[in-house]
Amino acid sequence: MSTRRTALQQSLAVAGLLATAGLWPQPAQAYTKAAFDARNLAEALRALGGQAPAPSRDIELVVPEIAENGALVRVTLATTLPNVRRMLLLAEKNPSPLVALFNVSEAIEPSFVINTKLAESTDVVAVVMLADGRSLFTKKPVRVTLGACGA
Repeated sequence: MSTRRTALQQSLAVAGLLATAGLWPQPAQAYTKAAFDARNLAEALRALGGQAPAPSRDIELVVPEIAENGALVRVTLATTLPNVRRMLLLAEKNPSPLVALFNVSEAIEPSFVINTKLAESTDVVAVVMLADGRSLFTKKPVRVTLGACGA
């Protein structure tokens, strides 16, 4: 017969095994603080060791043309390019332009959907950093309105 005490002991044993194996959940950390503190695209790429990006049609960036609420904007970022190492999402006019950074390995399909906040109407930029050191980008404008009034 299982009791609460037995269940607690088993839970603690499983937690100990997970922690020992390095599988215990860790809080997210912005270990690339300089990149997130950057004030423009060039500074963010420099902080991450990337080159000036070239335009590419192989990056899929899906954003709404008009966002009725800048506090919640859904963005889809994907690519079929091989050897992707990092994917960045930037909003040029946000106080901190680097919105998201994804480290990608061969085991991960480079396709992400996130909700972000846009401070004002701006260009949203997707950057893909490849294993050979090249950086590619695509961008789309998003017009942020307040109650669909057109700002």
